Amino acid sequence: QVQLAESGGGLVQAGGSLRLSCTASGRTFNNAAMGWFRQAPGKEREFVATITWSGGDTRYKDAVKGRFTISRDNAKNTVYLQMNSLKPEDTADYYCAATSIDYCADNGCWYTYEYEYWGQGTQVTVSS
Repeated sequence: QVQLAESGGGLVQAGGSLRLSCTASGRTFNNAAMGWFRQAPGKEREFVATITWSGGDTRYKDAVKGRFTISRDNAKNTVYLQMNSLKPEDTADYYCAATSIDYCADNGCWYTYEYEYWGQGTQVTVSS
């Protein structure tokens, strides 16, 4: 059974930092693109960041560029999201996702329908 498990969420003051981790079990995603999404209360799930299988290319939502960094350690089957200069509007449940679509592996993907595997989410709350 494939599982993605997120960790690292919590409560932080505006301007603070958090690092989210997502570890896969049940299969390896070393040749697959990974992504982070978030969903705030009453809103749709939205793209945050994606990383290619090699880690050589990344894409970000405009609102987080320069503040968030996605990375991966294929030896550990883990993807990370370093979040700096957090703002109250970053408050949401954060989900990691994996896709086996070939074109995503080399380019990254940013639509929810392109991802087959999802974690349960970790809550991030940024206080003002």
